[in-house]
Amino acid sequence: MVPSWLSLLASDSTGFSRDVCAILLIANITRCFFWLGNHFEFALLLQSILMILAQLALLYICIHYRPRLSPENLGISTRPLSFWQWGTYSQYIEFLAGYILCLAILFLIFSRFSLFVSLLGFAALGLESTLPIPQLISNYKQRSLYGFRASTLIGWVGGDSFKTVYFFLQNSPLQFKVCAIFQLSIDFCKYIMISIAQLLRVLSPPGIIIQRFYYGTPPPAATFPEEDDIEQALALAEE
Repeated sequence: MVPSWLSLLASDSTGFSRDVCAILLIANITRCFFWLGNHFEFALLLQSILMILAQLALLYICIHYRPRLSPENLGISTRPLSFWQWGTYSQYIEFLAGYILCLAILFLIFSRFSLFVSLLGFAALGLESTLPIPQLISNYKQRSLYGFRASTLIGWVGGDSFKTVYFFLQNSPLQFKVCAIFQLSIDFCKYIMISIAQLLRVLSPPGIIIQRFYYGTPPPAATFPEEDDIEQALALAEE
């Protein structure tokens, strides 16, 4: 988290996937509703609230310092309804407000069913366990880890390890344990299998740990486009 703040405050959001904010915001909002149906440790609820506030601030900074040739600035998003690639911060807030409203309605209707509460927990924790995936895709497309600090990777692995141990020691709900193990193992199990293909030069390394050693941290080619390309892109954006 801290390395991401430092990178963005340096007026550079290159290398940071904004989808990470989407995953953490949606997952932690859902986890708050899960707490209403299953009162797990208050410390975990407080963590979710603080994470929501931190991600809202991080998202604002990320939008403020987004690259000039980003899909939002050029209007070339290929996502349905330009999801999470909107032009203004208020559009993100409107989506999150609508999501909270929908969850509140569903919770009022189905909260008396334990199955619904359990599914809510698995949805929240399962979504959070996919956190590395947007960064993997971003690194793979850039073929570089420019803007992605080694300290961030170390923080993720260390944090996931600590969470897993904490959930078992505190006897947290099953959802926390299962998803923590999945999130911790996703950076290792799949990477070992793909590293075999990497040795044969069949595939480029998709894992963040392997990417770190394979790509290094040089600026991606898209970071420093030719001046003519910039002028052409800006001209298209103005039309």
